Amino acid sequence: VRRPGASTMSFCGTSLRSIGAGKKRTVGAAERNREPIWSALADVFASVPGAVGRVLEIASGTGTHVAHFAAQNPDIQWFPTDPDSSCLESIQAWTEEEHLPNVAAPTMLDVTADDWPVEGPFDAAFCANMIHIAPWECCEGLFRGCSKVLRAGAPLCIYGPFCENGVYSAPSNAAFNDMLRERDSRWGVRDLVEVTKVAEAAEFRLRSRHELPANNLLLVFEKQA
Repeated sequence: VRRPGASTMSFCGTSLRSIGAGKKRTVGAAERNREPIWSALADVFASVPGAVGRVLEIASGTGTHVAHFAAQNPDIQWFPTDPDSSCLESIQAWTEEEHLPNVAAPTMLDVTADDWPVEGPFDAAFCANMIHIAPWECCEGLFRGCSKVLRAGAPLCIYGPFCENGVYSAPSNAAFNDMLRERDSRWGVRDLVEVTKVAEAAEFRLRSRHELPANNLLLVFEKQA
């Protein structure tokens, strides 16, 4: 996802809380949702045929998520990515300060690029809070890129708020959508039906959905052979 200027939201700006004197940053929402997300991810990974050893994270943000996930299971190697250099610095700081040898050096990645600078195949991919604060082509790029770097049967797990056939699960999600569209008309809470169409065009199928706190979902799309 590109986040240039004011056209897309940055997770690593100066408004976020810094930890200590270094470049390590966090955001309250990530601290609150990392445990329920990990609980759902652990169940998903346990159900995948074959071991899940290499996981690609797209739009990693501050690194709060990947640091927590990596600490839960040292047998899983995480590969964080982000298009924002300040986020990459924060991810690296988390990795070093938390002593996480199973987190690779973060990579700068624009999901709309034809070729991603990562080396697959990966056993799974995870993306949180990206497609609703980025242009629609970033959602398309996410599935297109993951189709090239995930092995057959691998899950692409997407976390965030969604509506379905234009219906919101809670008034707060509808209000959030209005706020996003006021900020940038290309943003907005995405419709699960439309996301699934993009997924199927890239040879993914919706395998499961998990309801998480604050009216968010974890959607699991399986890469087809």
